[in-house]
Amino acid sequence: MVTVPGFLLRRLYVKGSLSNTEDGFEFQLKNQLGSGYAKKLLPLSADGEVLAPEHSFFVIDDQRTSFVEVSEERPFTLALNRSITIRARGKRLAPGAHKIGMSFVVQGLGTLGFDFTDVVNEA
Repeated sequence: MVTVPGFLLRRLYVKGSLSNTEDGFEFQLKNQLGSGYAKKLLPLSADGEVLAPEHSFFVIDDQRTSFVEVSEERPFTLALNRSITIRARGKRLAPGAHKIGMSFVVQGLGTLGFDFTDVVNEA
């Protein structure tokens, strides 16, 4: 089975985009690797703490979709050169550096994942 190394997937993360929201945190992904889709999104992690998938969402064109809504029939699609926002509710991040992890299941490849460490943008 073909695998995609984490260091390549980490390039999806838009450096400096990690920021707090009113009820959690968010970050941006931009696909510069190639079009793809996932049939399942696994829970996000923040500093080793696994977050509830029902509190995680992705936003494309102002349309918010919960991680738990992703399936083979309704895949998470990330087109080439497209940016999306990933949001997590229920956990705000303290100032400083944080390690965020994201994993997903891709048909024919299995479970893929990556993590990144960045400082919360206080702008």
